[in-house]
Amino acid sequence: MSQAHTHLSPDAIYPFDARGVAKRFRHAAIFGALDSLQPGETMRFANDHDPLPLLSQIAQRYGDRIGVAYRHREPGAIVIDFSVL
Repeated sequence: MSQAHTHLSPDAIYPFDARGVAKRFRHAAIFGALDSLQPGETMRFANDHDPLPLLSQIAQRYGDRIGVAYRHREPGAIVIDFSVL
C-alpha cells in the first residue's frame, strides 16, 4: 500500500528529467508533476531541447500561477525551474 507524498519543505526543489520519459507520455507526466506541487515548491525540469510548445501549454493551463526560469539554456541541455506561486 503506497503512502501519499508529504511535502516536507515549502521551498523544496523536485527534479524532473523529461529525457527519461517516453515522448508520448511527457506532457501528461509534466502536467501531473506540476499539479502535485504546492505553493513555494519548484520542479527543476531537464530536457534535451527547448520545450517552447510545452511552455505555451503551461502558460495557457496555469496562467501566472507557475513561474518559469531558465537555469541552463544550451543546445542539448535545457534546465528550467517551474515554480508554483
